[in-house]
Amino acid sequence: MANRDALRAFQSRLAGRLQAARSTGVSASWLAVEAGESKFLFPLGHAGEIFPWTPPQMVPYTHEWFLGVSNLRGGLYGVIEFATFAAGRRAAPVSDAARAQSRLVALNELLEVNCALLIDRLVGLRGVEAFVSSQPPAEDAAAWMGSTYTDENGEQWQEVNLQALSQQPQFLSIGA
Repeated sequence: MANRDALRAFQSRLAGRLQAARSTGVSASWLAVEAGESKFLFPLGHAGEIFPWTPPQMVPYTHEWFLGVSNLRGGLYGVIEFATFAAGRRAAPVSDAARAQSRLVALNELLEVNCALLIDRLVGLRGVEAFVSSQPPAEDAAAWMGSTYTDENGEQWQEVNLQALSQQPQFLSIGA
């Protein structure tokens, strides 16, 4: 029960910060998340609602990164294990305690893809001012990968263009 109350409080604070960022012009550009061993930045305009982890209904004969489908607030969403998709290999197993911190980040409905990305942890909102340097994507990087940003602690954050991701044939083709 305490976890549910903490989740509601966190979501309320996050929703309040998102609303404040929109109304005051604060430059919060990304939702910062961790998935597997990596840190990612999802553009706020492309990210949709954030849901607590609920195990999806498995779908046979799909790629290992496609976990199945879930009913999220009355809508049917495909659930992608983002760490596995991004790395191209199965992510390390996660304990039940760690899975309690996991979230499903739905893509914005304007992208017209009913999909939610499983991430291990929400970190918060980030703007350009949170980083000390950036590098453009490598020439051989996936089309959905944006710049890599480095924060003051030296940690690297990979920007993900969710709109480009939602249009990639390998993302849309879930069949194994």
